[in-house]
Amino acid sequence: MTISLSHCFLIVHEYDAAPAFYRDVLGLEVRNDVEFEENRWLTLSAPGHPEVEIGLEIPGYFPHTSADDRQATADLLAKGLLPGVIFRTDDCDKTFEKVRAAGADVLQEPIDQPYGVRDCAFRDPSGNMVRFSQG
Repeated sequence: MTISLSHCFLIVHEYDAAPAFYRDVLGLEVRNDVEFEENRWLTLSAPGHPEVEIGLEIPGYFPHTSADDRQATADLLAKGLLPGVIFRTDDCDKTFEKVRAAGADVLQEPIDQPYGVRDCAFRDPSGNMVRFSQG
């Protein structure tokens, strides 16, 4: 039996602001941007890696989500408490400078970690942690 990752998801405040960061700043490619009923299916992938898509969802994406749960998710997102994403990069320092120059909120400047990688971290416009790891 073989398994592999095809999709992972991030919660974002709104659909239209998130691609500006993930597409325009990070260079990800939009794979799907489909509106249906009251929802939107928006996914992006790293260039050359269409096999893994990051789906962007707003709080309460699923219609059965209660108003209280939508608000709780939005509150956690605003506090930066939802899981983030880690990208590999071949040049952590160059990536850091590019993302910082775009105005992203810096969480951690590039450092050499004791577990053998050099990494840095930012918050995306919705508050999600986005890390870049080299090594």
